[in-house]
Order: sequence, then structure tokens, then C-alpha cells
Amino acid sequence: MNVSLFLWVPLATALLLLLIRNIHLVRVVALIGSVIQAFLCIFLYFMYLKERARIGDAFMYFEQQFNWFPSLGISYHVGVDGISIAMMLLTSFVVIAGVLMSWRVEKMTREFFFLLILLSLGAYGFFLSLDLFLLFFFLEVAVIPKYLLIGIWGSGNRKYSANKLALMLMMGSALILVGILGLYFLSGKPGFDITQLKATDVPEKVQQVCFPLLFIGFGVFTALFPFHTWVPDGHSSAPTAGSMFLAGISMKLGGYGCLRVACFLLPAGAKAFAEPIIILSTIAIIYGAFATMMQKDLKYLNAYSSISHCGFVLLGLGMLTQTAYTGAVLQMVSHGLMTALFFAVIGMIYERTHTRTISEMGGLLKVMPMASVLLIIVGMCSLGLPGLSGFVAEMTIFTGAWQNNTILPRVATVLACMSIVVTAVYILRAVGSVVMGPLKEKYQSLTDMVWYEKWAAFVLLLGILIMGVAPGWLVALIKPATQLIMQKIQQP
Repeated sequence: MNVSLFLWVPLATALLLLLIRNIHLVRVVALIGSVIQAFLCIFLYFMYLKERARIGDAFMYFEQQFNWFPSLGISYHVGVDGISIAMMLLTSFVVIAGVLMSWRVEKMTREFFFLLILLSLGAYGFFLSLDLFLLFFFLEVAVIPKYLLIGIWGSGNRKYSANKLALMLMMGSALILVGILGLYFLSGKPGFDITQLKATDVPEKVQQVCFPLLFIGFGVFTALFPFHTWVPDGHSSAPTAGSMFLAGISMKLGGYGCLRVACFLLPAGAKAFAEPIIILSTIAIIYGAFATMMQKDLKYLNAYSSISHCGFVLLGLGMLTQTAYTGAVLQMVSHGLMTALFFAVIGMIYERTHTRTISEMGGLLKVMPMASVLLIIVGMCSLGLPGLSGFVAEMTIFTGAWQNNTILPRVATVLACMSIVVTAVYILRAVGSVVMGPLKEKYQSLTDMVWYEKWAAFVLLLGILIMGVAPGWLVALIKPATQLIMQKIQQP
């Protein structure tokens, strides 16, 4: 299995898009490229199972490496394990749905789809990277298109939102770069290769300095409190596909980085800063839930709820148990699918009603039955209804968190569980206000979903249902990698 195909396919697709003049052909090529990515991910999953059965558990599979800048210790080094495959599967689902939801974009269509595919290139490269310099490079590739998507195709106060997002994420990137350079110069074994750094006993004093830099830097991407303020503005001003990518993929880059780089390479730092992580993530969960309850705009509602749901990811990482780590990865996948579908449905509603204000809607179930049912399903997933992905992920985190039997983790677990009640309040109230009740006269002539919206919703809903009904395959995929990380953390 040549994992570099996950870089070449989106790169070739993006370059091809720049050469095409016909707008319809641009859409078709973008869709074909995203479908090829999805089939490659599915093929990779089965090849991984076959390779693992053949050679047993390993740190990484299908590795490829050659020197890039030998004098600096920088190499092109890529490979996959269960966690990265799960993230790549999520990326492929969201990319297809995002392309389909952008089918009617008329303004600079070619450039729009070029940036979407470029985002997927950055995400795949980030999840594949086994060299810290390469990982940072792809992280930056995934940042720039977000700024342009919001600034050019966004709505509302889009320039302010784009600038705020870029500044906040660049601040996080700066912290990550300083942390990476600290590891490079102070680890005792100069180099950026993750497979070499994992075998290096980084001095504890170095870990005490580098860990908070890396964790906070990546945490900015995943709405770590109090560096979350870019999320509501960024999501609310982004075009529909941009919001889907931001919440579904980009916020997962931060969680993955916290797990793969900060916690794995700096285990002493993870143990030293576990309590602050638990405190900040619990604040994010509670604050995000109550702030969401006050929102009157559907996009802001989903954006603030993302702060709360991403708080569960960081809570799982702070608990330092394998079950909680597995739950954190499950939450990243679940939230990516769920929030992308939520933003897709919001986009469908806004395109027809030209409003996102909850109080101005009502009775949409009568004229938009399919979209309304989707909104109900994704709302139930958000509040953790059994049978959907949200329940599986959150319950795994709660179970793993409770295994940490000290006082602070137990209190944080109870508070996090209580946030579910608040989530139920704002979800049921918002969804009920939008789809139930009398239909306003001005909405009598609204139409339901069209073919490309149906397919986009189907792709994401399929992922939510598969994970919710039969999560065992995904847990089995993730478990060996989280077990390896825990072994590193538990070493004296």
C-alpha cells in the first residue's frame, strides 16, 4: 500500500481543477477526486487489517521514508496506524459531503473547489506525517485555505472572522513550532523523526517546557478554553462546506496533535499537566453547553456546542487511561461526522429561508420533511442518544474517566455528565422551534432536499449510524495504537 497516494490524488485533483474552464466539469472532477480518496481510505483500512494479521502489532504500517533535508534531520516520513486511519476515513467522508454541498457555488467556482481539495491535502498529510517538520508543514497547508474560504465566500462579518481565525490559529502554530524546535535542540537526539523521538528519553525539564507549548498550540485548533473564541465567529461566517471542514476536520487536527505529539512524545509532561488539562476541558464542556443554550442563530448554536463537544476530547486526554484515550479518538470521529451533517442541514435551511434565526422559523417539517428529519437525528446524536455515534464516544470517555479514581477526575466526570442535561435542553428547544409548530406563510412554497444534498447527507448519516450501531470495528482499529501510547505514558 503506497500511502503517498493520499497526497498525490488530492494534489493532482487540485492542479487539474485549475486547468479546467467548464464550471460543471470542475464540480464533477472535484467529486470524482473526493470519491477516489474515500475508496483509497476504505482500501487502506482492509490492507491495514491484512498487514496487522500478518506481522502483528507495530508502531506504524506502510512506512515510506527518504531524506528531505539531511543536514537538518528533516525527512519525508509517512505511515499509518489505527488512529490515523480513523481520522483519514473521517476526512474522506466530510470531503465528499462538502463537495456535494457546494454544488451550486457560482462565485469563483474553480477556485472554491481548489481550496476545498487543498484542505483535504493538508489534512491527509498531517495524519500521515511521522516527521514533526512535515507534520507542521501540512498543518499550515490546512490553515491558509480556511482564511480564504471565509474571507471570499463567507457571509456576515466575514473579514473580521477570517482575520480572527487566521491570527488565533497562527498563534497556535507559533507555539507548536517553538515546542517542536525545543524538542529538536533539547531532546538530546537532534531530529524531527517521531519514530526516533519516541525511543528517546527526553529530559523531564525539557518535557515540562515543551509539553504546554505543544498541547496549548494544538489545543487552539481544537477549541481549548480560553483559546476558543475563533470558533463561533469562524463557523458562523464560513460558507456551508467551509463550516463542515472547519468543525469536521480542522478541529480534529488539534486533538490528533495533542495525542500523537504532546502526550505520546512527552509522557512526563502529560502526567505533570493532567490536572490543568482536566480543569480547562471541564470548563469548556460546561461553558460551551450553557453558552449554546443562549444562542438564537443556528450556526452559532452548532459552533458553541462544538466547543463543548471538543472539550470531551481534551477531557479524555487528561484522564491518562487507555479507555479514555480510545473515547477521545471516538469523539473526534463522532463529532466530525455529526457537526458536518449539522452544518450541512443548516446550510440547506438557510438557502431556502434566508435566515438562521431560530425564532423566525417553525413548522418546516411540513414543507422540508427530509431535512427536518435529518435535523432531528443529528440533534439526537449531539445529545447522546443510544444507537448514534455520540452516545458511543461520550460513554467511552466517561467510563475511561471514572477509571481514574482520584478526586479531581471523578468530580470532572460528574460535571461533564451533567452537561448532557443542558445539551438536551438546547437541542430539543432549538430543533422543536425549527421543525415543529405552525408553518409561517412565507415558507409555504419551500422545497425539500435535492439530489446532491441527499447524497451529502447520506454519506455523513451512514457514518453516524455505522459507528452508533456497530462501533466494535472502530474500537478494534483504534485500540492497539492507544495501548502503545499508554505504555509510553505509564513508563516510570
